[in-house]
Amino acid sequence: MLDKKHAAFRGRLVIVGFGSIGQGVLPLLMRHIEMDPSQVTIVTAEPRGREVAAEYGVGFDETALTRDNYRAMLDPRIGGGDFLLNLSVDVSSTALVELCSEKGALYLDTCIEPWPGGYTDPSLPPSARSNYALRESALALSRRVPRGPTAVVTHGANPGLVSHFVKQALVDLAGDAGSAAAPQDRAEWARLAQRLGVKVIHIAERDTQVSNLPKEPGEFVNTWSIEGFVSEGSQPAELGWGTHERHFPVDGRRHDFGSGAAIYLLRPGAATRVRSWTPLEGPYHGFLITHGESISIADFLTVREGNEARYRPTCHYAYHPCDDAVLSLHEFAGKNWQLQTAKRLMMGEIAKGVDELGVLLMGPAKGVYWYGSQLTIDEARRVAPHNNATSLQVTAAVLGGVVWALEHPQEGVVEPEDMDFIRVLDIAKPYLGEIVGVHGDWTPLDERERLFPEDLDRDDPWQFKNIRVV
Repeated sequence: MLDKKHAAFRGRLVIVGFGSIGQGVLPLLMRHIEMDPSQVTIVTAEPRGREVAAEYGVGFDETALTRDNYRAMLDPRIGGGDFLLNLSVDVSSTALVELCSEKGALYLDTCIEPWPGGYTDPSLPPSARSNYALRESALALSRRVPRGPTAVVTHGANPGLVSHFVKQALVDLAGDAGSAAAPQDRAEWARLAQRLGVKVIHIAERDTQVSNLPKEPGEFVNTWSIEGFVSEGSQPAELGWGTHERHFPVDGRRHDFGSGAAIYLLRPGAATRVRSWTPLEGPYHGFLITHGESISIADFLTVREGNEARYRPTCHYAYHPCDDAVLSLHEFAGKNWQLQTAKRLMMGEIAKGVDELGVLLMGPAKGVYWYGSQLTIDEARRVAPHNNATSLQVTAAVLGGVVWALEHPQEGVVEPEDMDFIRVLDIAKPYLGEIVGVHGDWTPLDERERLFPEDLDRDDPWQFKNIRVV
């Protein structure tokens, strides 16, 4: 499976951005897609990765794309049948999708990026800085051009891969209940989640990778894009908002436009912690970092009667990054959200550890169910160069999304929930380590009030009473 060609590509491939994900996905694309290195060009704002591009014989153009130059830079490089793979930060996803639509080129990104300042400009209201707003802008494109060249938005590990995990987890739970057939459309998936009693879905991730070089004061350390992590951690905390919820957060706010599937809090995600659980780690505190899947999964699984939502699960990220990244966030917050001057992406110096990334479905009578990837650094290094355990979960999903887009070239703008989860998982699984589904009896109320009394609603352990400010 590690040498299987999944598709043949005869056009030009332009990769915008070449940080850890770009460098990690290039070997997978060259391994699994039949194409010549001369077809591939990297366009990136920084010199990092030049040696990796040279290793694979692909073009490398060190030019930052801006509002003023992106059309001039990309217009001669993409046309009908070409592919633009956007792995950048600070380059507007919707601008690139529009350009690709005009030119007849395919497109994929791992998140919906704004132009610089779109995440953190204090002159913008919090709602405008949200992933909810970015998603609505992409959906507006899909309504304007319902058909045309495929543009896959938000297809990394999360958002992206985890939406396919959710579908597989729902199929597993349905099988436990005696139903073997997978739903065929959006409405059937939503009704299945409702029948199963799913009230809450956590994107539950614990990264235990450790380095033999400890974090220094004044240094931000992470196992994936530091700029990307800091940007999304600075956005308002966001979550898909379930119809069962009775206790609205004091600083919670609703959007006055769009689907209404999510809310946001008047605080950054990097300052908000939630209780969650994974099979290897057990219970932990994770950061409620905003991600597109918190909104798209909740929206996808909404059961509506007319304009009214009758059922929707609460959905959000619960992220515990590697311990050095937690220390980095603590220091970052202590400097009032001013980024450290030194930055280090952990790669070759990682000594051991696992990235445990999956979805935790809560509410069914049988208990919680976690489905996902347990990928060790040793396994990541065995199967793919230029990756750690965290980046490989992203790059495997990018590979799956690119192949799916090549196989479905005229689908217009699509989200991960619109795609064939079986096909994408089949492509990605060889790079995801152990794929497991684990039942458990944990709830957010476990061991609560052990030291002090708390305001808890014990009639329903899935009520959203588990967020806290740090």
